[in-house]
Amino acid sequence: MNDNRRSSVPYSDSEVDSTADKKAVALRYDPGENSAPKVVAKGKGYVAENILAAAQSNSIPVYRNKSLVNLLMALDLDKEIPAELYTTVAELLAYIYRLDRKHRRRTEERL
Repeated sequence: MNDNRRSSVPYSDSEVDSTADKKAVALRYDPGENSAPKVVAKGKGYVAENILAAAQSNSIPVYRNKSLVNLLMALDLDKEIPAELYTTVAELLAYIYRLDRKHRRRTEERL
């Protein structure tokens, strides 16, 4: 991304290959505006598919973690994550930042 907001989509897939069982949650974190990441989208089935498609079309990395997505599904939309999830989400954001840095290096090498 070209601004300092970071978005990520934790994603989990059920054991059965069924769209109805799929869940997705999108987080947004802007350190200038928020003290913690916010849940900006969440859903199951068709809604989850649309969240994942939006992430893919915007080159937003997808992080797969069933436990985390289930915890995040319980949160209200447009609310910051609770302090109990800071460590887990910090690990997720560190993962996203590493991917972003790798992607930028590859792009620069091609130029």
